[in-house]
Amino acid sequence: MSATPNQQSINQLIAPDMDAVNLVIRQQLHSDVALVSQISEYIINAGGKRIRPVLVLLMANAYQYQGKHHYDLAAIIEFIHTATLLHDDVVDESSMRRGRQTANALFGNAASVLVGDFLYSRAFQMMVSIDSMRIMRILADATNVIAEGEVLQLLNMHDPDVTEERYLEVIRCKTAKLFEAAAQIGALISGANEIQIEAAGEYGRSLGTAFQLIDDVLDYSGKAEEIGKNVGDDLREGKPTLPLIYVMKNGSPEQQALVKTCIEEGDETKFDAILSAITQSGALDYTKSAAVSAAQAAADALNDLPASPYKTALLDLAFLAVNRNH
Repeated sequence: MSATPNQQSINQLIAPDMDAVNLVIRQQLHSDVALVSQISEYIINAGGKRIRPVLVLLMANAYQYQGKHHYDLAAIIEFIHTATLLHDDVVDESSMRRGRQTANALFGNAASVLVGDFLYSRAFQMMVSIDSMRIMRILADATNVIAEGEVLQLLNMHDPDVTEERYLEVIRCKTAKLFEAAAQIGALISGANEIQIEAAGEYGRSLGTAFQLIDDVLDYSGKAEEIGKNVGDDLREGKPTLPLIYVMKNGSPEQQALVKTCIEEGDETKFDAILSAITQSGALDYTKSAAVSAAQAAADALNDLPASPYKTALLDLAFLAVNRNH
């Protein structure tokens, strides 16, 4: 890794590529139905780290890809991700994302769900145009697994008996799978061999896991203006994320009883007491440690990737995933 990794240096490295991806996104967002374009552009232009399309570009460049299909693939990944956000916010009844009102808060639930469907279907139209059955299979499988992850998470809501294993399975499906697919197709489009494609997938899977675990930490330790959403949203939604699961297993009887009640009832009024229990029990440190382990696994998966500025950027991403405040 470079001495002081930062997102800006990664963005500069692939700035021309990202400009090309953004052009594809703008072109593909067009719809004759004005509201479709309006909501799509609202959520796409809301900012965000664009880490998933960045993964496609970095991996393709690391394998010296010379074509232009990686621009379409990066846009496809962003569309799939954005569709999941639109649907997520409706399911979670969220009102804030990336520091702005969610689309469902602004335009209503029905419009958000339907525009999410538009983005999914537009992504699949674009996949067909690339004409690679292998890429279509990876992306179709990923989209299906993400949907399963959403349902798994729904089943876990308000359930204080969720185990760490069950929760990590949700992360693997809901978050890590799209990271995995992004890295895989970046390698695949470049002509990488099977071992390299699998290593790219392992990198993405582990990076996505680290990323989500830090999100879980930030939901209890971040600041709303920095993380771009309301602190304590997970608690309000009755989501048993890893910090809460750790307290349920390792906290005092009083702490366990408090967490159990809050998960069951989605009680955010006791946020300060929950935060105290999480901090005192070591749950945040445990979750951060799990994230660091996942980030290291991501870095290790790149051992056989030839040295290049793009490999350095991929390693930096793993570091940044666990050293961020938003």
